[in-house]
Amino acid sequence: MSAKVSVCDHPLVQADLARLRDKGTSHEQFRAALANASAIMGVEALAGLATRPVTVHTPLKAAQAKVVDQPVVFVAILRAGLGMLPGLLQLVPEALIGHIGLYRNEETLNPVRYYVRLPKDLDKSFVLLLDPMLATGGSAVEAIRILKTDGASRITLLSLLAARAGVRRIQREHPDVRIVTAAIDPTLNQHGYIVPGLGDAGDRLFGTL
Repeated sequence: MSAKVSVCDHPLVQADLARLRDKGTSHEQFRAALANASAIMGVEALAGLATRPVTVHTPLKAAQAKVVDQPVVFVAILRAGLGMLPGLLQLVPEALIGHIGLYRNEETLNPVRYYVRLPKDLDKSFVLLLDPMLATGGSAVEAIRILKTDGASRITLLSLLAARAGVRRIQREHPDVRIVTAAIDPTLNQHGYIVPGLGDAGDRLFGTL
């Protein structure tokens, strides 16, 4: 596994992934599992945040400590990426939030952009790009390109589930971007869906099956 790809095998994340894969999981349960897994994986994804030393005063004496010294930006790829925000905002409530709207042309499987709204000063920020599914990699590659055009240089892609083809494409086109995922599935079907996967994350999240 490349140093730029981390597979989170934490038991609680893997249990949530099992719920997400299960076709019998309700919309409510799907939302809860997605938020919970995102929070746990977020701890690992944010491990590279810049810090600075400080002195704090305990009830007994002064102690040396570290605090975060870098803005955090969560950027959700619409619409499924929205389901990852609740868990991550528990970790960093002060994080700024951006949105990138992309949909996939079902004939070409290429992403089509329809909405972009990003915070300022991305060049100073730790940017966590959120998309539960990294399938062909088309949407993620386009979203990363948009972020870099806006000045982002420290980008981590957080996906609950990835396909090998998507991982390879990110590594080929954006080798500086780290990927954090809970599992890498072997194949894509003719429609570009991850197999065995978990179906359409957006439909299962919002009940639009």
